Amino acid sequence: MTRQSISLTPPNDAWLKAQVENQEYASKSDVVNDLIRKARAEQEKAEEIRLRLIQAEQSGFVTPNRQEILAEFKKALHPDG
Repeated sequence: MTRQSISLTPPNDAWLKAQVENQEYASKSDVVNDLIRKARAEQEKAEEIRLRLIQAEQSGFVTPNRQEILAEFKKALHPDG
């Protein structure tokens, strides 16, 4: 595993420490890696939506416009609002 040195603001450092103290994670590194995994997953979802929108627009069989399609995807990803 690659080692990386980063600087944190005091509130972010306190939050990371709290996650470890609450036994949510074994170390600050675990917290940071989990946050990065989640951010990457969100980025992948956004890219998938973007590609689907492009495919839909290019297919010629879509009657909703781009904004309507995006609203449908957002609703499916976040059904609780």
